[in-house]
Amino acid sequence: MARLATASLAGTAIEFYDFFVYGTAAALVLGPLFFPTFSPLAGTLAAFGTFGVGFISRPLGSAIFGHIGDRYGRRPVLFASLLLTGIATVAVGCVPTYGSIGVAAPVLLLVLRFLQGLGLGGEWGGAVLLTAEHAPADRRALWASFPQVGPAVGFLLANGVMLALSAGLTDAQFAAWGWRVPFWAAGLLAAGGLLLRTSLAETPQFKELAATGERASVPLAEVVRGHWRLVLLTAGALAIGYAVFYAVTTWSLAYATERLDVSRTVMLTCIMAAVAIKGAATPFAAMLGDRYGRRPLCLLGCAATALWMFPMIALLQTAEPLLMFLGFLGAMLSFITMFAVVAAYLPELYEPRVRCTGAAVGYNLAGVLGGALTPLVATAVAQGEGPPWGVAAYLTAIALLSLGCFALLPETRPVPAATPEAATV
Repeated sequence: MARLATASLAGTAIEFYDFFVYGTAAALVLGPLFFPTFSPLAGTLAAFGTFGVGFISRPLGSAIFGHIGDRYGRRPVLFASLLLTGIATVAVGCVPTYGSIGVAAPVLLLVLRFLQGLGLGGEWGGAVLLTAEHAPADRRALWASFPQVGPAVGFLLANGVMLALSAGLTDAQFAAWGWRVPFWAAGLLAAGGLLLRTSLAETPQFKELAATGERASVPLAEVVRGHWRLVLLTAGALAIGYAVFYAVTTWSLAYATERLDVSRTVMLTCIMAAVAIKGAATPFAAMLGDRYGRRPLCLLGCAATALWMFPMIALLQTAEPLLMFLGFLGAMLSFITMFAVVAAYLPELYEPRVRCTGAAVGYNLAGVLGGALTPLVATAVAQGEGPPWGVAAYLTAIALLSLGCFALLPETRPVPAATPEAATV
């Protein structure tokens, strides 16, 4: 289990590195370089628009790779998704700017971001099922939480490279070539991840499905026909996690550097510190999920997030590094309370024959609702004088929506195997 969990974490971290490095670049430099004819606000919105395309393509990627995972195995998904995302990310670092090739530059950026999203849409389902379907029932949330640590590691890696370049280069050097370096580095990371995953074995549950001939012929059709309500509920339930994470890591970075005159080095440091603690806390929250259930932690996390959004915005508005960090940390810990257990929760909600497709589509639809729209909406409603209370209201509303969706979902934690009612997932 330790080897499987480590390989899943590493691969997820690499793919999320690819995804996050684009978000940081969108907040810092992509607007002026690829949309120079726009106003600063319009350029930021356009850059976040290309950022959002990656989320829109993620459900499509989860359907494509989910089909592979349910028909041919979880293991092939891990290789194909990582390869696609890595190639697309390296290519982003090679795209000429608007000044060199005109409108073709943002078009190429858009296409490559779409491909990034396709790959990441498949990664989560494959990595989570690899650990969840190998794990013992009483420790499933703990072992399945390791891929959930991957986004934090990927974010820290992406922004650590950005922070080092930002601190070590002049603004002109960073804009000219420095921002491209993290994208080029993705090629080496992807090669390492593919090598690490070569020794992974297929999951016992998929082997059983293949042996008995019970694999779904068209998994997506079965999910839409028999589980559409569950997909919509899980998408709505998880939307707040995406919304909070990208409000902190992407929107607040652009807002504070442009509106509050906070240096990007200070902002990246505050955000990275909060994300690092969130990553470290993930397995501990997952252990609580194994002991007390998945649904209670999800409800608690949604409620805490709803209560914290206005204080977070107030602390951000101070532009004081310590206070901003505390605001971000409260948000990160609130949402990881629920996201730590969803890697076990979502697979448990679906039958094994459509699990890779159903869990991944629900998870990635939440990304469209929460991740794609949040930087755009937050940037638009944060205009004007004074603190951006509209952002706090928007995030609070999503938290309440997610709370309602979780309230409609059942508990899935397996009962002890010694009882007659023992659940097997």
